[in-house]
Amino acid sequence: MLTRHPRIAALVLGLISACGFEPLALWPVTLAAFALFMGVIWRAPSLKEALFAGWLFGLAHFSLGLNWIQKAFTYQDAMPHWLGYIAPVLLSVYLAVYPAIAAGLAWRYGRSDRLRFGIVLAAAWIVVELLRATLFTGFPWNPLGAIFVPVLELARASRFIGTYGLSGVAVLAATALFLLPAPECRKRAAILAAALAAIGLTGIVRPTPPPADAPRVLIVQPNIDQKQYPTPTQQLRYLETYERLSRTPSPGPTLILWPEGAIRYLLEDGYPRYAYDLAPSRQVRGRLAQLLGEGDILITGADALIFDENQNMVAARNAIFALGPDGQLKHRYDKAHLVPYGEYLPMRAILEPIGLSRLLPGSFDFIPGPGPRNMALPPFGAGAMQICYEIVFSGEVVDPTRRPAFIFNPSNDSWFGSWGPPQHLAQARLRAIEEGLPVLRSTPTGISALIDSDGRLLASVPHKRQGVIEAPLPPAARPTLFARMGNWLAWGFALALILLAVALAPKRR
Repeated sequence: MLTRHPRIAALVLGLISACGFEPLALWPVTLAAFALFMGVIWRAPSLKEALFAGWLFGLAHFSLGLNWIQKAFTYQDAMPHWLGYIAPVLLSVYLAVYPAIAAGLAWRYGRSDRLRFGIVLAAAWIVVELLRATLFTGFPWNPLGAIFVPVLELARASRFIGTYGLSGVAVLAATALFLLPAPECRKRAAILAAALAAIGLTGIVRPTPPPADAPRVLIVQPNIDQKQYPTPTQQLRYLETYERLSRTPSPGPTLILWPEGAIRYLLEDGYPRYAYDLAPSRQVRGRLAQLLGEGDILITGADALIFDENQNMVAARNAIFALGPDGQLKHRYDKAHLVPYGEYLPMRAILEPIGLSRLLPGSFDFIPGPGPRNMALPPFGAGAMQICYEIVFSGEVVDPTRRPAFIFNPSNDSWFGSWGPPQHLAQARLRAIEEGLPVLRSTPTGISALIDSDGRLLASVPHKRQGVIEAPLPPAARPTLFARMGNWLAWGFALALILLAVALAPKRR
């Protein structure tokens, strides 16, 4: 089929390659699919066919990997539910452009030699993933390197080259398989496989236990599905669920963590009186403060509203608030990376009149915050806040001027079916490895988790289960190379691969 029907082969291999991501986690299958895909490009009779094969591969790869987007449409009666089955494909029509570019570059500059071909493809794949994470606000979901999260020894290479560099390593691993059918290349395949094994050896580390006096964290997962998610009349009942789960006794100061959008009550003062239709903000804060002992802090998701001079609400911010036992708000963080069509409508003046209203109902948008910011939370240390989708942006999760002690990632994954939550968790684990920081996740339906600074999953509450995680706060590791240099390392790795490909170019006589 690879030679007789290359276009069909590209589609089928794209589907198979997506099986390496969570929840299937069949990463060897992905590597084999990539190796066969490389054969399709290698045999392409023209640059045009190579580009088209890459696009077909990407179309299938992303359509299956992003199938969880379909589920979001079942919660929005203002949008036809059948559109959910088309949405992942429509998004993939655009995302497939990036694999097409990588395939075209490999065909154009690497076909003189199989090893050189794989190296060019690896460099190109790093570059296109960096671009995918940046252009048009970026959509870096499921970078290829995420398939290695079940193999933490390999995933920990992201400490030195970042997640996008790890994607290049995945392509190089597929290259070793691609070399095997050619007898003259088998020695090179063995050398390449040995190099990848050596990378894995660098990722063998001993866990660092928290100190005996480490402060405690309590991560709450109420198992409130989006279908049940708090309406104004239901809010009190769900607040009682959070309160019940948050009363686990602890021997010392505890950081209590609730998910994104956990409560619909307003926590800030100063809004027009009509905004407090559920309850006064002071009353709500007083109730929450009753959960807290001396030294405890509660962090919860809630909305912050914006009004014009006529006291009309014109926008909102997706925020998280830190509350002390005195009932006073200590900090607020506003989400910076908003979800297009989910939290705001691009070009609203043009798209709203033709019926393309955003997935979340409403006539106003959420507006973004300033970017990564820390909350000073003694005795727990400075916490970096990343709401939901923000955690997938490699190199953009920590304030570059001040290193925190941990990252908190409150989320609402109840929109995203059964595939989205484990994929989201895998990407959070990569952020922990890259930055050398523990990551704490709280979601309504899962997967809530406690992740150490080496990417280990210390504890989790499974998808669609109610529960809590109560444990010592894991210690931060020393700043990794990636924590110091960010995605310049991925760019540098891509450049090194390009230089190696140039060195392998056939000599002109």
